[in-house]
Amino acid sequence: MDQHLEQGVQLSLLSGFVGKKRVADPHSGVELARSLPVAQVVIDSPLPHLDRIFDYSVPKELDDDAQPGVRVRVKFSGQDLNGFLVARVATSESERLVPLSRVYSAVPVLAPQVLELAHRVAARYSGTVADVLRVAVPPRVASLEKGYLKAAADQAAALAAVGGTAPALTEAAPPPHPGHSLFAGYPHAEDFMTQLAMGASPKAVMASLTGYGPASWHHQIAQIVAYCQLSGRGAIVVVPDLRDLELLEQAFASVLPAGTFLKLTADDGPTLRYDNFLRVLSGSVKVVIGTRSAAYAPVADLGLVCCWDDGDELHIERRAPYQHSRDVLLLRSEVEDTAVLMAAHSRSSESQRLVATGWAQSLVAERSVVRQGTARVISTADSYEQERDPLAALARLPHRAWQTAKTALASGPVLVQVARTGYAPALACQRCRDVARCVECTGPLMQSRADGSTQILVTCRWCGRAEASFSCPNCGNHELRAITVGASRTAEELGRAFPSVPVIASAGDHIKAVVADRPAIVVATVGAEPVAAHGYAAALLLDGDTLLRRESLRSGEDTLRRWMNAAALVRPAKDGGTIVVTADDTVEVSALVRWDPAGYAEREFHLRHELHLPPAVRVAALTGGEADVVAFTAALELPDEVRVIGPAPLVNPSSFRPGGDPEQAPDYRTLLFFPYAMAGKITGAMRALKAANAARRVGSPVQVRCDGVDVI
Repeated sequence: MDQHLEQGVQLSLLSGFVGKKRVADPHSGVELARSLPVAQVVIDSPLPHLDRIFDYSVPKELDDDAQPGVRVRVKFSGQDLNGFLVARVATSESERLVPLSRVYSAVPVLAPQVLELAHRVAARYSGTVADVLRVAVPPRVASLEKGYLKAAADQAAALAAVGGTAPALTEAAPPPHPGHSLFAGYPHAEDFMTQLAMGASPKAVMASLTGYGPASWHHQIAQIVAYCQLSGRGAIVVVPDLRDLELLEQAFASVLPAGTFLKLTADDGPTLRYDNFLRVLSGSVKVVIGTRSAAYAPVADLGLVCCWDDGDELHIERRAPYQHSRDVLLLRSEVEDTAVLMAAHSRSSESQRLVATGWAQSLVAERSVVRQGTARVISTADSYEQERDPLAALARLPHRAWQTAKTALASGPVLVQVARTGYAPALACQRCRDVARCVECTGPLMQSRADGSTQILVTCRWCGRAEASFSCPNCGNHELRAITVGASRTAEELGRAFPSVPVIASAGDHIKAVVADRPAIVVATVGAEPVAAHGYAAALLLDGDTLLRRESLRSGEDTLRRWMNAAALVRPAKDGGTIVVTADDTVEVSALVRWDPAGYAEREFHLRHELHLPPAVRVAALTGGEADVVAFTAALELPDEVRVIGPAPLVNPSSFRPGGDPEQAPDYRTLLFFPYAMAGKITGAMRALKAANAARRVGSPVQVRCDGVDVI
């Protein structure tokens, strides 16, 4: 960031001040376009003080290609920078303008509605428009643009030949009927889809019961999109990862005709991704499914935006301004007045806020349908199980869980969900129970298996150093014990317990999407559970207390979400499906036993509202040097309604000696909690202050992150 800041200062000095550019020589002989000779450009730069519109003149030779939405090359303070031309106007406040250097292609890759969305996302997250556009518009592939322009020219010629009118509507095949309803027993679901088919824009939060088979969540979403297509409108569906995307693609293929939908994801590679992007841009495809970046797809006549499992952290962009797919889709629904569907097996507190405020309706199945469609859930912590097995609370695999797995293996696969990958990811001294740490970097020690070998190695999780002879610094003991057990060791132990049954592991870099519908033990980490075609006969949800004890405001909510995602893969109780959860008797366990995600989310949101915690309020994290964070907070001149916590060090400051290297000083963080009513004012002030500090080179940069799920 310091290098970018230095570059920005140099640009500012060369241009005189941040609002003004170097100008072209008025006697250079450059002939300008006769109509709308001024181009307004957004420069591709991460510097906050360059997050504004700059005016350039349009040379006559670039007049035809320099249209809103195209990629351009411009001169800025002696440097060549990329950008997007966002508008053509007749006049400019500047008397002398630099001409555009180049128009890369006449393809308008930046649609007006996507530009408006980028501005709103940047404003909500106190970021820059350029950072948002870097995600919204995929990298250019020049060879594909030539084909796009040729097809557009051929279409224009065909329209001109018939008098400039579009083909008759009767020439297009009508959308297929969505088929038999998959929402029997869901009050208001039929009304929601009817409104979609009539062209209305309803908003809903849905809880799906099943994760496999013809009535699964992906088939339900495909049917809802099919109803939206009956109105002639398009749709966007965003999912967390590629496994969900593959399931969704198969479901869409069974409902929609081939070629009427496509997927957008960076994992397809630059060529295929850009080709699909251009197909959407041309309007030939109106249904898009994909991961985070698909939320910005330039779909024509957009009628529905949908987000699956919005509680998954994979929906959060890994680069500034760290926007969440859910919020991007909600903002887009405002820009284009579309319908909204937030769907999951569980319900996030953010989605519950939409229901609690009356903005969205709740789509949940009736209790009779829930009982018929879900598995029986057994908690080893309830009083009945404790009386039968007093040691169940101490055992990682209680007798009830073992007996359930043994019985279920006669009819199908059994899913075993564990919290951690690896063999033994955390170790401690056998005698005093102190955490075992590396003597070089003080990182935690772990046990792992060497590739292709049965040898178990003790290594450091941080530096990778092998520990040949451990000695506890507290008591001098040389023996180690496992604090937590990973997926590899769990698979090994279950393989010994069930020697005649194959054991399949899905964890780390070896995640499986599906498993065969035959007896097997499938050991998977949370979020990596494969799908069985006819459902699992049983599921064992281990390490529940480990998940619940994470230091996070969302540990309970996230644990229930992970449990329900796994439980939805199990057959219903009427077919013998059973789930055993090993955790203390908590409200999350009770919600799972009752299969009541909506009730749990309502309770959780009510508690957050009483305590003035997100998502009842918004939160911003200011991170940087202590003096910089203090100065930044003071310069904001926050009203009394804003609660300020901090600054506090992100690491233990006692580990840094006085007078040591200043670069080793810990970062500090201040949290700002503010109501939604003044959110625009607060985020706007932070955004403006970042730009002003960068332009004046005041202190070191302070990172601003809004609504981060990991900050509290």
